[in-house]
Amino acid sequence: MKMLLSPLVVGALLATPLAAARAEGPYLVQETGKTYSRLIEAVDSVHGGDATVLIQPGTYRDCEVVEHGRVALRARVSGSVIFDGGICEGKATFVFRGREAMVDGIVFRNLHVQDGNGAGIRLEHGGLTVMNSTFQDSDEGILTADDPAGVIRVDRSTFRNLGSCAIQAGCAHSLYIGHYGKLYVTRSRFDTGAGGHYIKSRSAFVSITDNSIDDSHGHQTNYIIDLPSGSTGLVARNTMVMGRDKENHSGYIAVRAEENVNPSAGLTITGNTATNVPGVSFKPAFVLDWSHEALKISGNKLGAGITPFQSE
Repeated sequence: MKMLLSPLVVGALLATPLAAARAEGPYLVQETGKTYSRLIEAVDSVHGGDATVLIQPGTYRDCEVVEHGRVALRARVSGSVIFDGGICEGKATFVFRGREAMVDGIVFRNLHVQDGNGAGIRLEHGGLTVMNSTFQDSDEGILTADDPAGVIRVDRSTFRNLGSCAIQAGCAHSLYIGHYGKLYVTRSRFDTGAGGHYIKSRSAFVSITDNSIDDSHGHQTNYIIDLPSGSTGLVARNTMVMGRDKENHSGYIAVRAEENVNPSAGLTITGNTATNVPGVSFKPAFVLDWSHEALKISGNKLGAGITPFQSE
């Protein structure tokens, strides 16, 4: 998101007083200095170009579809902007299919739709950066389509009470990435899953590092990390806990469980810590592998009852 980050400097944020934004409208387009009462008005005002929309603290029922350009949606005060229940196109609060999108400091909650895939963000095309944001009490956190040239980054964000396998179309997950080029998930927390997987990605390359994935209070959950199409990259320095209430307790990390699309040779899984909550009677594998390729697995700290590796 280099092209989006450069205009979003701290000095520019401070140059527009919060009181002025409150008086005229909660959505401020940083490039023009104009404020709007509705998010759609703010985004439409730049006519598909680049826009940084600063949002004042509050709880909103808005939703928005961004079809063009590069758009950043940022809370003026991180964690103070809550989008509660607003759904566009029967999909998500924010539906992105432009060139690039950024979401910073926003809380998404209570997002449910009939097909069980209501999300904070539905990404259909282009790159995405999400930081300092929270996704909770919804069908899914982030759900994407396919864009093999696209890059997704999730940093310092929380995913809580998400997912379900009680829907006709299949399972919903906390974070579900389609056939994207690259996925980076860093310094984030996943907990209290309500079904499905915590991280499911069909990306050709993943970097999942320095996260906490805590299933101790999960309900009817599956894998901690699922790479169902295969993947290369790095899974490192994550802390993972598996709970008792599982729909599938066979493993922590699954590689190519569904389809042989991406190569997995060289996928590195290292420096992770995995433990079962006390009283768990089953014995999961840390890595379940369907790829039969040369994975690089080393230096992981595994608790009692966890098998290091199982080939399927």
